[in-house]
Amino acid sequence: MPATIPDKMKAVALDRFGGPEVLGIKTVSVPSCGDDEVLVRVAAAGIGAWDWMEREGQMAEMLPGGPKFPYVPGTDGAGEIVAVGKNVKDLKVGDQVYGSAFMSAKGGFYAEYVAVKGDQASRIPKGLKVEQAAVLAADGLTGLLGLEEHLQLKSGQKLLIFGANGGIGHMAVQFAKRMGAKVLAVASEEDGVELARRLGADAVVEGRNGDLDKACRDFAPEGFDAALVLASGDAAEKALRHVRKEGRIAWPNGVEPAPKVPEGIQAKAYDGIPRPDAMKRMNALIEAGPFHLEIGRSYALEEAAKAQQEVLKHHLGKYTIRIH
Repeated sequence: MPATIPDKMKAVALDRFGGPEVLGIKTVSVPSCGDDEVLVRVAAAGIGAWDWMEREGQMAEMLPGGPKFPYVPGTDGAGEIVAVGKNVKDLKVGDQVYGSAFMSAKGGFYAEYVAVKGDQASRIPKGLKVEQAAVLAADGLTGLLGLEEHLQLKSGQKLLIFGANGGIGHMAVQFAKRMGAKVLAVASEEDGVELARRLGADAVVEGRNGDLDKACRDFAPEGFDAALVLASGDAAEKALRHVRKEGRIAWPNGVEPAPKVPEGIQAKAYDGIPRPDAMKRMNALIEAGPFHLEIGRSYALEEAAKAQQEVLKHHLGKYTIRIH
């Protein structure tokens, strides 16, 4: 028998935009499930390195109809479907799904329930636990779309991934290897280097203290075909000088400041917007063999403010909030 859906739920919500202190636990209404939506009982929510920008109101103009308070943040997460809108055909009550509620007027994943558009949710790939899948709709898709669409990565090409130990980076290393690329991963600190190595990068260099120029020259004497930049700074700019003239460079919006690109190279900032075709391709890549999702740390709902601050420091993989 389907679970009874309550009227009210616990959520992390803000009454105004501001610093970490504006985040608090509130009792709010469970969102309604529209005709083109599914209602998800959330197991875990992803914590994005961009969440502080949302909390401070820097993304408010992207919200349809403007922000409404109490405001529930949280771009991505995973859980179980408890209600399905009449226009959603390929998902059903009881399915374990991951999804995105980026800039949804009905609120995000920092809550016990969330309404997600049917075309921004997907069944969880085989082999992954629901808590791991919480990081796929934002970080996983951002990595995949960067490689496929913006870098147009082909088998045999040489790829530089700068920031390979973070949420997007550690998945991008694995996707690129499955796409047949040769990968030089630039990671931070020893634990980051070790993770990138374990994930199958062909070569790894530590971004701050390693000999970046030598690693790039040794790996791609003719220059890299493509570079995915997931962190900024002098080291990134040094590494990008090794991209060949006809190469491509891409980075997700939110990498601040945007990297300085050598002249004559195609470069693009992009958003990882979930689409059914991209989710299907990502699921297939993940199911093609053992896939590692690094959950660097998991927080309780009450620790959301702390989590948003700690995700801005050195960490491995992606952080999540446990909800159910």
